[in-house]
Amino acid sequence: MQQLNREIFEMIFRTEFKALCYLAQKVVKDQEAAREIVQEAFVNLWEKRDSIDQDRNIRSYLATVIYNRSLNWLRDNRKFNVSLLELENLSDIAAMESVDNDQLAETELHDLIQKSINELPEKCREVFVLSRYENMKYKEIADQLDISVKTVEAQMSKALQHLRLRLADYIRMIILIFLTFRQ
Repeated sequence: MQQLNREIFEMIFRTEFKALCYLAQKVVKDQEAAREIVQEAFVNLWEKRDSIDQDRNIRSYLATVIYNRSLNWLRDNRKFNVSLLELENLSDIAAMESVDNDQLAETELHDLIQKSINELPEKCREVFVLSRYENMKYKEIADQLDISVKTVEAQMSKALQHLRLRLADYIRMIILIFLTFRQ
């Protein structure tokens, strides 16, 4: 990745601001607070642009920062308004519709991920599944498949590169779903 200059920063801000506000709002349940959290994260990014690891994905960095700041906001603002909680309960029907849409998007994304995994060559797919779904260490995979650890590393690298390319357009949705279910 190249140095974070003003042009790149502005492009990231324009393309990611809304999605990152949505992420923060899902956590803090307050639109104005969410916007402030995201704005502060961008200011912080700009101020630390020279010290941020250039190999790190800026979008995932921002999503992590915003998620953590949102949790901090919740911790620091534990003053619940009873009437707001009651209003939330009244909006259960709208929330259920939103959940249905989220579940549909999640199902489609899951299908796309599975299709992408199925596209991998057999050994590559086998190594990936053992690592990610069976939680096996590279050494265990190498022993089970009677291959070297270096071969396991190479196959995992190949699998992850393939998935990164196939799922690049869906990374924001993946992050949102992942962070939503971590709550």
